[in-house]
Amino acid sequence: MLTIDHVSMEFSSRPVLDDITFLINRKERIALVGKNGAGKTTLLRLIAGEYQPTAGRIARETDMTIGYLPQVMLFQDDRTLREEVMTVHAQLAHEQDEARFIAEMDRTIIGLGFERKDFDRPCSEFSGGWRMRIELAKILLRHPDLLLLDEPTNHLDIESIQWLEDFLKTSPSAVLMVSHDRAFIDNVCTRTIEITLGRIYDYNVNYSRFVELRKERHEQQVRAYQNQQKMIADTEEFIERFRYKATKAVQVQSRIKQLERLERLEVDLEDTSRLNLRFPPAPRSGDFPVIIEDLRKDFGSHNVFHDVTFTIRRGEKVAFVGKNGEGKTTLVKCIMGQLDYMGTLKIGHNVKIGYFAQNQAALLDENLTVFETIDYVAVGDIRTKIRDILGAFMFGGEASDKKVKVLSGGERSRLAMIRLLLEPCNLLILDEPTNHLDMQSKDVLKAALQDFNGTLICVSHDRDFLNGLVSKVYEFGGGRVKEHLGGIYDFLRAKKISSLQELERKNPVPDSTQSRRSTDGQPTVEANVGTTQGALSYAAQKAAAAEKRKKEKQIAETEAAIAALEQQQAEIEQLLALPENQTQEMFQKYESVKHQIEQKLYEWELLND
Repeated sequence: MLTIDHVSMEFSSRPVLDDITFLINRKERIALVGKNGAGKTTLLRLIAGEYQPTAGRIARETDMTIGYLPQVMLFQDDRTLREEVMTVHAQLAHEQDEARFIAEMDRTIIGLGFERKDFDRPCSEFSGGWRMRIELAKILLRHPDLLLLDEPTNHLDIESIQWLEDFLKTSPSAVLMVSHDRAFIDNVCTRTIEITLGRIYDYNVNYSRFVELRKERHEQQVRAYQNQQKMIADTEEFIERFRYKATKAVQVQSRIKQLERLERLEVDLEDTSRLNLRFPPAPRSGDFPVIIEDLRKDFGSHNVFHDVTFTIRRGEKVAFVGKNGEGKTTLVKCIMGQLDYMGTLKIGHNVKIGYFAQNQAALLDENLTVFETIDYVAVGDIRTKIRDILGAFMFGGEASDKKVKVLSGGERSRLAMIRLLLEPCNLLILDEPTNHLDMQSKDVLKAALQDFNGTLICVSHDRDFLNGLVSKVYEFGGGRVKEHLGGIYDFLRAKKISSLQELERKNPVPDSTQSRRSTDGQPTVEANVGTTQGALSYAAQKAAAAEKRKKEKQIAETEAAIAALEQQQAEIEQLLALPENQTQEMFQKYESVKHQIEQKLYEWELLND
């Protein structure tokens, strides 16, 4: 469908991508991973046509369509949400009738977290995060052949992320995405491409398996690099030792030419896997750092939440989750004393709060360097590890000497996070702490939080980050705050059960099935529940049988496709045996068929599993 053919890209003579080649096939779902600054966004913009490569070419099939969601974009303000999304229909009018489009539009907009009452609100009323959702809805409704998504989950809550996962897994579009949400790309993508040092490494597996394979590859690269460095040092020592000996002149010249011809290996040696970042010991607080009773918050006539009652014990780590706009940050600001409220909210004895919010970056001193900002708050042994800590959060090398005033918004947020980690506190409140962190940085932060001996409140939509970190979840929605014991995946499992029960309540059993009635003529609870469960069991069995037949058919089709591709591969191999057929185009064709076979074999394994 799309070929990246020996593409290189430079900015101000600095190579970002170096002679990379790969294919994107129809319906593939690919995760594009690598450190910040590795070139992921650059590659997306090249494919989208916003950049032209310094060398090489990007070949697209005729009439191929691309939908690109960048991290930053300009918005239209003069239309309502409904009018803005309906602009897509004008482009698709010849393909889809209006009634079908409106039905699909409604499902998509609601799936991304909007409510029907939002449909006629002006786009100008929505925050940047919600505006990104509008653009994502427009792109999804176009059904492009290839979706390019740059951090699509940064502004989505957990329910919207799950909806997007399901959408992408069943979409006919191919997907190439950049995301630091490990659980999201693990659930959606079946192929992983890593960019490092300008080159790419292509793995036909999901992200979790990629991590294992990458570790093996990295270890092999390090060994090869170290062996080559030893060989270079030995050769240079020989040259230096015998440079002026006439009897060794031929050998010296031979070694010099050997070094000149040598292709130097590069390897990313920066490894923070052993970096053990610890918070300063938390001063002991009272047994109950936060006590809330009958709390209510209104903005004018709009009630954000009411009748909120819960207590957080010392040492507990809890998550605040729920759709955007349901009051998570508002409650945090009430705890911080930044907003007034009705009801009771008590902060316990000797509680010292460390708070991270998205606007925390604005409080940094712009005239200090990155290193000075951290050095100013670091105390004790941690001062000897400042460079390591900065490297773990993508401020390695020269980046640590940058002035704060030249940093991007994301860089400032990361710096504010590091500073917070080094200040002693016993109640940490983190509001979306992972939005600007890559996976390596998130791992470092998560490990530090797991070891933190104080109390933690974390507002986050990142399931992988919360998993194994929190032991209690507070769900915000409909003006209420509901407590769920257990971790984030316990909450998600319970949420699905809760939604099913709610569905059953909304769809009462017809009178004809209500054979058992109480003495007052009303149907008994047991009759309702039993009938519903029976119907549900039959429906589930029927769906499972249909799914099995579908999978069996797909297995047969995949086996037939593999056989046809293997026949095609054999024919190409016969052609390549002749020198006159050994052209670049023929080799590319061979590689394409080979990759398609690998993909089909992987599909076959998944279907059989």
